[in-house]
Amino acid sequence: MNLLFRTDASLTMGTGHVMRCIALAQAMEDAGGRAAFALAEGTAGIRAKLVEESCDVLPISAEAGSVGDSGQCITLARQQGADWIVVDGYQFSDDYQRALKVAGFKVLFLDDYGHAAHYSADLVLNQNAQAPEGLYAVREPYTRLLLGTEYCLLRREFSSWRGWKREIAPVGRKVLVTMGGSDPDNVTEVVIAALQHLPDVEATIVVGGSNPHFDSLQGLTSQGGQRFRLLRSITNMPELMAWADVAVSGAGSTCWEMCLLQLPMLLIDLADNQKPIAGALGEMGAAVHLGAADDVTEEEIAKRVASLLASGTDRASLSKCCGQLVDGRGAERVLSELSRGEENGLR
Repeated sequence: MNLLFRTDASLTMGTGHVMRCIALAQAMEDAGGRAAFALAEGTAGIRAKLVEESCDVLPISAEAGSVGDSGQCITLARQQGADWIVVDGYQFSDDYQRALKVAGFKVLFLDDYGHAAHYSADLVLNQNAQAPEGLYAVREPYTRLLLGTEYCLLRREFSSWRGWKREIAPVGRKVLVTMGGSDPDNVTEVVIAALQHLPDVEATIVVGGSNPHFDSLQGLTSQGGQRFRLLRSITNMPELMAWADVAVSGAGSTCWEMCLLQLPMLLIDLADNQKPIAGALGEMGAAVHLGAADDVTEEEIAKRVASLLASGTDRASLSKCCGQLVDGRGAERVLSELSRGEENGLR
């Protein structure tokens, strides 16, 4: 089976859409299929990652989400012999889905908050906790829904960590900081400044290859001496999550990776679409929701991190709850649904 992914990445929108698609592409390739990515926008870091994954990177020259875009995507899918087109991004509307279906393709549509007015894709995937079916009430009779964290798309490097069990130290001191692939508003800087108020904290700060603030962050982390280390474009994120006692993170797809590693999380909304994710995890007792990036202060971050590190009981509770959400087999389940669609001859 061959997949064509239509998604984008940029400094403003981040890299999360492409990264979770890479997880499904890896599962497809492991099963003997092929994956190609059609991009209208892509950062240098994301393009390098796709090349590293041996995925073809194909250009879309039209405005993202436009009629011209869907037309070019259809042409590329035919050239690639794609069995499915996988669409991920808020710029893709109901009209975009419909155009792909009218052209005769099976479509998997990745969604987070029901942004399209009507859903005509064969499969709609919302991998977030407590994803409500009501978001997709306006859909075609044949459209099937894949809802919830059992469908979380985790990349290949997390496979070996399925079933791993975290040990909770009575008092923690190791903090992982990760604000996504680009972090255009440089929330990472605020978090580092907060951690500098905690002399017993050892911090690993991870930034993506698309982060434009790396040089200034280097200067800031150097003020922490040996207690702070700044890493870019890392390939061992599971090991870093296993190392940490807590994480301060954006509320994107990284949340589901941290759930697999049962890592207690303090979450910051970096964009409006992250608020429901962070809010749901907070209400479930699977994370501490700090609030939106514009509202969270350096002092509040320092206070909440210190409190969580001091309480082994609180960290154990968070770890147990988030660890029950994700088992690391979501990509396999989605791939199984795609294969089922092939066998059943979906529209």
